[in-house]
Amino acid sequence: MTGARIEPITSARRSLGTGPVLRLVGLARPMRARLGLAVLSGALATGCAVALLAVSGWLLARASQHPAIVYLTVAIVAVRVLVLGRGIFRYVERLASHDVAFRILADVRVAMWRRLESLAPAGMPVFRSGDLLARLVSDVDATQDLFIRGIGPPIAAGLVGAGSVLTCTLLFGPSGILLAAGLLTAGIVVPVAAIAATRASARRSAASRARFSAAVTDVLGGAADLHAFGAVKPALALAEAVNHEQTALARRSAVASGLGVGLATLSAGVTVWGVLLAGVAAVNSGSLTRVPLAVLTLTALAAFEAVSPLPAAALQLAQARASSRQIADVMDAPDPVIDPPRPEPLPAGPVTVSLCEARARYQPIGALALDGVSLELSPGRRVALVGTNGAGKSTVAAVLLRFLELASGSARLNGTDFKCYSADDVRKLISGVTQDAHMFDATIAENLRVADRQATDEQLAHVLGRVMLTRWIETLPDGTDTQVGRNGMAVSGGQRQRIALARALLADPAVLILDEPTAHVEKRVARAIVAEILASRRNKATLLITHDFDCLDLVDEILVLDRGRIAERGTHAALMSAAGLYAWLRSRSREPEQFQAD
Repeated sequence: MTGARIEPITSARRSLGTGPVLRLVGLARPMRARLGLAVLSGALATGCAVALLAVSGWLLARASQHPAIVYLTVAIVAVRVLVLGRGIFRYVERLASHDVAFRILADVRVAMWRRLESLAPAGMPVFRSGDLLARLVSDVDATQDLFIRGIGPPIAAGLVGAGSVLTCTLLFGPSGILLAAGLLTAGIVVPVAAIAATRASARRSAASRARFSAAVTDVLGGAADLHAFGAVKPALALAEAVNHEQTALARRSAVASGLGVGLATLSAGVTVWGVLLAGVAAVNSGSLTRVPLAVLTLTALAAFEAVSPLPAAALQLAQARASSRQIADVMDAPDPVIDPPRPEPLPAGPVTVSLCEARARYQPIGALALDGVSLELSPGRRVALVGTNGAGKSTVAAVLLRFLELASGSARLNGTDFKCYSADDVRKLISGVTQDAHMFDATIAENLRVADRQATDEQLAHVLGRVMLTRWIETLPDGTDTQVGRNGMAVSGGQRQRIALARALLADPAVLILDEPTAHVEKRVARAIVAEILASRRNKATLLITHDFDCLDLVDEILVLDRGRIAERGTHAALMSAAGLYAWLRSRSREPEQFQAD
C-alpha cells in the first residue's frame, strides 16, 4: 500500500517547489476526502461543544422561570444529542486526521529511504550518519503536526468562530463585535506573535537536533577509536554542548508556548467579561432579556474552545516547518547519477569496460577527484590501481559502479556510454567488494546468499574455499550457520573481509572490482587468495585496488594514481625499473608484519 503512493511524493517534490510545507500538504491530495472528513468532524465536534453550552445556558435560564416542562423538552433532547455528537465527531476527527498523518509519514519515510538509496554513496558525504538518522526519524515524526494540528483545527476554529459570532450578533449586536475581536486576537494575533518570537529558535532546533544525533552517533560508533586516542572527553564535551543548546532552545519554545496560552486565556476572559457587562447593561436598559444574556455569555465562553489550542499548535507547526526543510534538503540533494528515460538493454556475451579521459568531482564546484584517467578492462584482463590515500583509486571504482557521474570524458560498456544504461543494470555486470564491506547480523551463509539467493551449499563451500576459509569453517560448531554479529563483530577483521570477498565471488560479475580485498589478512595468505582469484577469472576482467605491492606481479597492468591523475602505468617489472613513484611507494610499503595468520 505504501509503495503505491511513492509516485505522488516524487511528483510533489518536483511540482511544489514553493516550499517544503506545501510539498507535504500536496501529499494529502490523494487522501483529501479523508482529510476533509477530519476537518468537518473537528468543526462539528467543536460546534457541538459550543452549542451544548449555549443550549444548557438557555435551559437553565428558562427553567429558572418555572415554565411547563413541555417547553423544555426540545432543549433537553438537544443537550443529549449534542453530548453524544461531541464525543462521536471528536473520535472520527482524531481517527481520520491521525490516519492521514501516519499514512503520509510512512510515505515520506519510504521516499526518504529510497532517496538515500539513490544518493549513496557518492551523494552522501554532505550528510553525517547521525544527522540522517535524525532527519529520517525525528524530523519526519515532527511533520505529523502539520496534518493533526495545522489543517483541521484552524479551519474548524474559523467555522465555529464565525457561527458563534453570527449567533451572538443576531441576539445582541455589540456582543458579536466583542466576540469577533476576542476570537481574532486569540486565534490569529497571539499565534502569529508566538511564531514570530520563536521562528529563529524553531529553525535552530531542527539543526541542533541533527547535530546532537550526529554527535551521539559518533561517540557510540567510534567509542573504541576514541578510547584508543584518548579523545573521549572532547567528544563527550561536544555532545554535552549541543545538548545544552537543545535544552536552551526547548526552554525558549516552552516559554513562548506558555505566554501564548496565557495571552489566549486573558483574551478569552476579557472578551467574556466584556460580553457579560454589555449584556447586563442591555438588560438594565430593557433591550435584552435575561435568558438571551445567559446564552450570549456561555456562547462567548465556549467559542474560545475552538481557538485556545491554536497558539501552542502554531509553535508546533513552526517546528514542523523547520523539520520539513531538513527533509527537503535530502529530497532535493542533486543526483550523483541520472538514469536515462529509456535505458538500453545490457549487452549479451563478453563485456569490455573502458574509461577515456575520465574526469570526476564529488561537488559541482569542487576539485577534480579524477583528472584524465583512461583504462580498459577487457575479458580476462587484470589491472591494478595503486597510489597514496586520496589519489583517486576509490573514485575510479565509484565511476565504474555508476555511483558517480563523470564531469567530462567517457565511461563505456562494449562501446556504449554508461549514460545509456540504468545504474542498477550496470551493477549487474560490474560489482565487487570494498574495504569496509557491510556484514549483516545474520549467519555466514545468509551473508553470502545476499549475492545469490539460490546458491547451494556446495557453491557456498566452493567460494569459501577460494578465499581459504574452509578449515576455519570446519572448526565452527555450526559451520556456515554461525552468526557473524552486528557488522561482523563476532569474527575477526580478516575473516570478515574474506567472507565479503567470497560473497563478491559468488556474484561472479563480468567485471570484478576488488578494493583492498585482503585487508587485515596475513600477507602470505593474501597473496595466495589474490592469485587464486585472478587465475580463476581467465575470461572476465578484474580491477584490483590495493596498497599491498606483494601481489602486483600477478596483474597485466598497473596504474599509479597521484592526485587524480595517472602518474605511471605499466607492468610491475617495468615500473620497478623506472624507479619512479611506484618504486618509491613499494619501498615505503616494506614494513614489519603486523598481522598473524588469520
